[in-house]
Amino acid sequence: MARPHLPRRRPAAPRPAGTPVGEPVAEPTTPPGPTPPAAGSAPTPGPTSSTGSTTGPTTGSTTGSTSTATAEPSGTPVAPPPPTPRARRTGPARILDSTPVLLVQAAHPRQAVATAVLMSVAAALADRPTRELGLVLVTVLVGQAMLGWHNDLVDRRRDATHATRGKPLADGRLDPGTAWFALACGLLALVPLSVAHGPTAGLIYLGSVAIGLLGNLTLRTGVLSFVPWAAAFATYPAFLSYGGWGGVGTDEAPQPAMVLLAALLGVGVHLLTALWGLVADHEDGWTYLPLRLGLRLGAARLLALTALYLGLVTVAIGFVGTTSGLGTG
Repeated sequence: MARPHLPRRRPAAPRPAGTPVGEPVAEPTTPPGPTPPAAGSAPTPGPTSSTGSTTGPTTGSTTGSTSTATAEPSGTPVAPPPPTPRARRTGPARILDSTPVLLVQAAHPRQAVATAVLMSVAAALADRPTRELGLVLVTVLVGQAMLGWHNDLVDRRRDATHATRGKPLADGRLDPGTAWFALACGLLALVPLSVAHGPTAGLIYLGSVAIGLLGNLTLRTGVLSFVPWAAAFATYPAFLSYGGWGGVGTDEAPQPAMVLLAALLGVGVHLLTALWGLVADHEDGWTYLPLRLGLRLGAARLLALTALYLGLVTVAIGFVGTTSGLGTG
């Protein structure tokens, strides 16, 4: 029969001199040490110090001391914080930072107004009634504003990196959600405005806006950057020749010469609008047509040649329009 194992009683600590009888004697404390590992498990080493010695895990002690380990850098690059939004103006000047004004500023207003006015002038030269001229002006203005908002939304981070002036989306004064909402509202307005010109003309103009939106996303950084501009402008003569009023259009197709000249005009407009951003585009590694020409010719010479090119194309459009008309009918 096995002898039962009884735990050995711990000897009582000696009572210090002067301690009254009956008062409990404090047990002696032992210095903290490493916690023994559980049976069957491998011991976990503590953090290694710079001298190569290994320290045990942190345990509670009567002195309240703790050990800390310094984390090593991971080496993963940290993305820079987003740009700090520019402070809005105060006083009477705060109207310039109101949401409607900022939306107008983000819509590329000069290009939008110029395109809408030129299209209305072309419609007037084609003997369109006055009420149709106003419809052309509003329709093109809405479509161009949508293209401007979309372009600034796509380029928001680039514009912020290069500190481009006049970009409320890049400097934080205009919330991107507001611009997306305005873009959606513009689309809801553009569809009925386009259809009011007639089904054929409406589909053609909606297609030209779709080409412009795609051009903001593709081909813009390479040598074929002029293709979306040429394709979008080539639809404008058809939009005007097939257009009418009240959803009723015409069956008059555009002159092929006018379609070709409109495409060439789009290439020139692309060169002109790209001139002001050549430095930033070159820093970003773009290789599109305006930058290639600018590196060969210089910005000043390219500007002069672009202005001459646009003038010649405009004269040719006027000549064809006055001799043959906009449409074939």
